[in-house]
Amino acid sequence: MTSRSEEQGGRGPGGGGPEGGGSPPARRALVVGTGLIGGSVGLALRAQGWRVSGVDAEPSRAADALARGALDAVGDDPEAEIAFVATPSSVVADVARDLLGDTRRTALVVTDMSGVKAPIVADVAHPRFVGGHPMAGSEQLGLDGADAELFTGAVWVLTPTAATALGAFSLVREVVSSFGADVVALGPEDHDRLVAVVSHVPHLVAATLMNAAAQDAEHDAVLLRLAAGGFRDMTRVAAGHPGIWPDVCVDNAAAISASLDRVIDDLVAMRERVRGADRTGLLEVLGRASSARRHLPARGARPERLAELRVPVPDREGVLAEITSVAGDLGINIYDIEIAHSAEGPRGVLLLVVDEADAPKLRDAVGARGYRSTGQVLT
Repeated sequence: MTSRSEEQGGRGPGGGGPEGGGSPPARRALVVGTGLIGGSVGLALRAQGWRVSGVDAEPSRAADALARGALDAVGDDPEAEIAFVATPSSVVADVARDLLGDTRRTALVVTDMSGVKAPIVADVAHPRFVGGHPMAGSEQLGLDGADAELFTGAVWVLTPTAATALGAFSLVREVVSSFGADVVALGPEDHDRLVAVVSHVPHLVAATLMNAAAQDAEHDAVLLRLAAGGFRDMTRVAAGHPGIWPDVCVDNAAAISASLDRVIDDLVAMRERVRGADRTGLLEVLGRASSARRHLPARGARPERLAELRVPVPDREGVLAEITSVAGDLGINIYDIEIAHSAEGPRGVLLLVVDEADAPKLRDAVGARGYRSTGQVLT
């Protein structure tokens, strides 16, 4: 743990009912790091009735989170069933290993919130650790931007590995889905390669464009007054907290560099079209971009009809990661997941709930991996 303080407080919803009152005790969670994301997780958990304790390297920040209703109590909670580590990525692995190695917490499941997954997942390497990345944020910094609805409709990536326990993955998926997030499972390396394209490089490009405009504005003060919707949309993410980005860039340097190389090559090609007055080429590339942008998938829409896919699987490491990653590669959201263990032999049945329209595609994909499956529409 990065810091601990004496438990204080105990307020509001999520604190549980009085003893003997007949209501079941509140589920308990721990949040380590109580800034924008940790504070939002605390608010989202409490909105679902959890009792949330939290700690932070800056005790005043944890106290502020308590005052703002993101926590029920400041301090550790050895009885928590899940812990969200929302610290800078440079200390996530140490915090996670500390929690998982605590003999008081033999069932605790730990997940993190970092934007780069492969180094952290490899460093922790524990069955009860599930790498996570909520792709959500706010222009407001720290607790000022914390919001229980921050994750509604946002993609939340989970990165199971061959060592990940199904129970741990299922718990994290269940909890973050309750926040309204769209859960996607990917391998850690695939996550890092893909988010370099859609998250890391866009932030760096936005920062570069914003700095270029700010420098030009030193000589032409009216320039920034001319910044209309397009410029503001493109540079919005540059307003985010800069402190997380050095770690992200170092930890994901190879994927970010490769993606930047491609963007640079494409910009050079665009410059040549402009210089050469290539109207046809400009129209082609701009049209292709326009079509791709208009066909971005809608976020957060739950399908009207769901189907259950039953996949008999051997009881061995790696099955969960393999099948959930197949779904992630196909862009298929798993709305529920569980395993029915066989009483005879080392086998079980993995139950996956997906959009009815996606079920045949997923069945074909797992069949290509050697898993025979059956499916039915849920009514």
